[in-house]
Amino acid sequence: MPAAGPVSPAEDQGAAARARASAALGVLAVAGHRIGGIVLRDPSAGAQQWIAALKSRLPPSVRVVRLPSSATDDRIFGGVDLAATIASGTPVAERGVVADAHGGVVVIPLIERMPVATQARLGAVLDTGVAQVLRDGVCAAFDAEFTLIAIDESEEDVWGVAAPLRDRLALVLDGDVRVDESMLPPASLIQSARAVVAQVHASDDVMIGIGTLCVAFGIGSERAARQALWTARALAALDERLEIEESDIALAAQLVLMPRATRVPAPPPDEDEPQEEAAPPEQSPPEATSSDTPPDAPEDRPMEDRLVDAVAAAIPPELLAELLARAQRPSQERGRAGAEKESWTRGRQVAARRGKPDGVRRLHVLETLRAAAPWQRARARARFAGDVPVRSLIVERDDFRIRRYVERAGTSVIFVVDASGSAAAQRLGEAKGAVEALLAESYARRDRVSLIAFRGTTADVLLPPTRALARARKLLASLPGGGGTPLAMAIDTAITAGVAARRAGTLPVIVFLTDGRANVARDGKGGRVESMRDALDAASQFRASNLSSVLIDTSPRPEPMARRVAEALGARYVPLPVVDARAIAGAVALARETA
Repeated sequence: MPAAGPVSPAEDQGAAARARASAALGVLAVAGHRIGGIVLRDPSAGAQQWIAALKSRLPPSVRVVRLPSSATDDRIFGGVDLAATIASGTPVAERGVVADAHGGVVVIPLIERMPVATQARLGAVLDTGVAQVLRDGVCAAFDAEFTLIAIDESEEDVWGVAAPLRDRLALVLDGDVRVDESMLPPASLIQSARAVVAQVHASDDVMIGIGTLCVAFGIGSERAARQALWTARALAALDERLEIEESDIALAAQLVLMPRATRVPAPPPDEDEPQEEAAPPEQSPPEATSSDTPPDAPEDRPMEDRLVDAVAAAIPPELLAELLARAQRPSQERGRAGAEKESWTRGRQVAARRGKPDGVRRLHVLETLRAAAPWQRARARARFAGDVPVRSLIVERDDFRIRRYVERAGTSVIFVVDASGSAAAQRLGEAKGAVEALLAESYARRDRVSLIAFRGTTADVLLPPTRALARARKLLASLPGGGGTPLAMAIDTAITAGVAARRAGTLPVIVFLTDGRANVARDGKGGRVESMRDALDAASQFRASNLSSVLIDTSPRPEPMARRVAEALGARYVPLPVVDARAIAGAVALARETA
């Protein structure tokens, strides 16, 4: 039989990922609502396999409820039971999904599409274990202790789970979350662990160790420490122990604290070691006896020090690289969550609002009836002296509710291209590549692209906001180069175009491709000093207009003047000595996501 070949690093990482996913499944099945839940960041079918494995190991009495991310607040948290209210003449509360799932599991696919406000309310329910209904004359509270599984399919480096909710979900699995059935604990062991997890004891050393790990990895949330403690208890219970050990804390730190880490633990300070005297050549050093113990033996070190070293050593290479990168860049929240605008006619329906229907705003009949139903008995008494039975609903003007929608506000990416100088052809070629890359996804994102070119003594809008790829290609190909650099005029034109795009209901992102070396002033005259003064003045006006922007430095080497202009604009500065269309498209995409 041939010997097995060496295990590749990819196979090693895959096995480690499956081990983490399996451990997280066991912890969630045992600790449940005590740790809030889990975020599964896996756009593949792995999340469904993980959830199916979890359901097979939960007791039959534990319900697993699927909640669409488009569900309204009434459906999630509860509202007015219209039929019961009309029948009884008094307000009757209706239970929501989270109350029906009390003691069970709620699964939310595509949570990145759920509004931030709704996610924040879910976080509050996870905190209190109570879903409150306070609306339309109804005041009720329902028990709602549940475990939440949030499936996040947003883009890499962008969180689809809002921070208020993410902080309440102890576990995070990123990438391939498939589990190996052979690694999972049997259902009988999970059931017995669920019964004793609250009895698992945590010593003072354990509490100090968890606190030290939080400090070492830059985690300031007290909630994270509590979640790590319950995770360690669940791990001990699964190992049929009633006492937490170091191995439980180390694994709990990998599952709970590592995804929240903002820094890598600092190495211990170097101690001054005395210089060893050179032994004579003919004399050999004495042999150490078995009773000799090094002064810094592992068993003599405090538990918290051993834990920090053990957890730091267990950080996977890909997670270590992510931690280092996270310290150098701000994390992105929710991607395009803010890129929404209110509409009365189309988009995703949200909570109705009191108002008067007209030619644009439409009446929401069901919500109007819900608003009127609690007041039927009082209105009947006031109108008919309480003796006349009322067969129909009494609806008043204050009951009218208007349908309300939110829709994605598309982005207008406005390229402001420096067409002056001998290198104009190269810059325009790269701008063309970036425009084409953005137009390829414009239909799905409702984005538009515009082009402003400046050279000589003018700055012209060559292409108004459009999705017409053929027209953009034709204009870019025929654009001549050469002449002066009227940067101030270009910035003024960009302000006008950006404000117009904003008024049209889109989010403008201005992309400047220039080396920043202005030599034509606003009045069309030459002179580098006056031209730069005008450019910086225009840049300060641009910054006051609060337009999102990127400045791509197209000079052969990073140009200090271009950086100065970017700072005046309030723009993200991207030096690209070797201009690359894909890099430009990436920089524009980042600005667009944070617009």
